[in-house]
Amino acid sequence: MKKFILSLAILLPFILFAQEHYLLIGTYTGGKSEGIYVYKFNSATGDNSFVSVVKSSNPSFLAVSPNSKFVYAVNENADSTRFTVGGNISAFAFDKTNGTLTEINKQPSGGKHPCYVAVDKTGHWIFAGNYSSGSIGLLHANKDGSLDTLKQIVQHQGSGPNTQRQEGPHVHSTIVSADNKYLYVPDLGIDKVMIYSFDKTKGTLKYKSAAASLPGNGPRHFEFAPNNKFAYLMEEMTGTVVCYKANNGNLQFVQRINALPAGFKGAIGSADIHVSPNGKFLYCSNRGDANSISIFSVNPANGKLTLSGHQSTLGKTPRNFNFDPGGNFLLAANQNTDDIVIFKIDKKTGMLSETGKKISVGNPVCLKWVK
Repeated sequence: MKKFILSLAILLPFILFAQEHYLLIGTYTGGKSEGIYVYKFNSATGDNSFVSVVKSSNPSFLAVSPNSKFVYAVNENADSTRFTVGGNISAFAFDKTNGTLTEINKQPSGGKHPCYVAVDKTGHWIFAGNYSSGSIGLLHANKDGSLDTLKQIVQHQGSGPNTQRQEGPHVHSTIVSADNKYLYVPDLGIDKVMIYSFDKTKGTLKYKSAAASLPGNGPRHFEFAPNNKFAYLMEEMTGTVVCYKANNGNLQFVQRINALPAGFKGAIGSADIHVSPNGKFLYCSNRGDANSISIFSVNPANGKLTLSGHQSTLGKTPRNFNFDPGGNFLLAANQNTDDIVIFKIDKKTGMLSETGKKISVGNPVCLKWVK
């Protein structure tokens, strides 16, 4: 027994070290924020520590390359110069030895206020979602992580019944399918998830089909289940979640369910959506007056959701949230209270509990991991 305890005491520091990962935090650079922050996070304990920060203008959404060597950030602006009118995508090299980011270059995103960026499975193609102009920008990434100029711009057309929010198209996210053949693009302004075929060799997007939301619902973020048989859409303006059966780039409607409590009367502004790594639970964040995470159980046979409960985010305006790589914790980014609150996940029930731990960062919006 003494030998076992001694061996455990020797191995414990190495076990804990193996569960340390880098957490990258995208922000709006107003108030206390300067750019992209890097923290170390321990998946066993939830402990965290500041590592570094790199200055960048409104890097509100991030994407990590498949090899973890590069990070791409939107610059959610609508700058007007003689060269471009719109925002940019910035490329950074990430040094895993010391957790620092170094800017490589930046290129125009192909529209105004880019709010989402994604990398394809090869690491060579970057998809920018431009909110204000309702367009998608496709850029090529070189072996050194640098970005070439825009290869293609896809402009959406149309509007929705809400004249204040849906006066035109508003691309809100760009999600690449697991097989790298399709790009799914929720557009809040036209109440559709637009689906494009993607040619990774030529670097081109071609319209395939669209899945329509109800008028005025405002599609925002989109997520596939781990088995890729089902997909889920967060509708921002009504706080509803849509379940689809996914097959060969097509989406077949299965269910629409409210993420807010019955009889909720406050302002609605739902945001992010993610399925737990084990595929058993789905979570979504609610801003507005709710300031909560909704928790659903997932039926593995048909993908349908059952609302299990709600957890206050203990802050205001939860935007992006994410699970740590060990699947033990959920981290919720509260934009308007300048903090990221850390919750423990009950893997049997999906429920969240307070840990008392949080990360203080100005205007946090996006959370990404480098393992």
